[in-house]
Amino acid sequence: MFADFFVTPPAPQRRPSRDPASAPKREGLSTGPPRITPLRELQLIERYQRGDPEALSELLQAYQNRVYSICYRMVRDPDQAADLTQDTLIKVIEHLDRYDGRAKLSTWIIRIAMNCTISQLRKNKVRRHAAYDEQGSDSDGPDGRSGGNAVPSRELSGRERVERTERDAAVSRALEQLDPDTRALLILRDMQDLDYEQIAAVLDIPLGTVKSRLFRARAQLRTCLSETLPPE
Repeated sequence: MFADFFVTPPAPQRRPSRDPASAPKREGLSTGPPRITPLRELQLIERYQRGDPEALSELLQAYQNRVYSICYRMVRDPDQAADLTQDTLIKVIEHLDRYDGRAKLSTWIIRIAMNCTISQLRKNKVRRHAAYDEQGSDSDGPDGRSGGNAVPSRELSGRERVERTERDAAVSRALEQLDPDTRALLILRDMQDLDYEQIAAVLDIPLGTVKSRLFRARAQLRTCLSETLPPE
């Protein structure tokens, strides 16, 4: 419903890396992650658990951009998102040898990312104001998924661009008024396209709770937007 309002996250600024040698660097993130099948994931995990460091590197490269996308959309700050991506991947490294396969690997990693970002937001009480780029969410994000609706075939007029910029800024402010858990629901469902079962696993809440909270989250966002967006 609200996926067309989400902005494509910018690439993090280049800074010296502080993570372990085995963790991926933040510099030079590609526009989309390498495609990896569930079978390939399983093979890589088994190789890593047998002591193959190259398997770990391939796994992290497959997920680092998607993790960054999630972190950015939560905190709205590229540098902080880069730090949280780094923290998430370090936790993946630390705990991958104990991954038991009961949840999908993507669900397991996204849960770690969400725990990191929600914890950071709660600790700092961050409500950052982030500017949207001109293209908004119509271009693909760093996770290789479309950020929203298809790109129109015609170019926008000057007035339409101004209206879009104003709308996107209003949505950004509205999202920042939501608590981290509510924001997480909207991002996981409408941006990352996770199903209800996956969201329940990521946020560690009952399936029925996901549905009811998502309904309330959309209502809250709609209310916030009605206070800032002019009627159409």
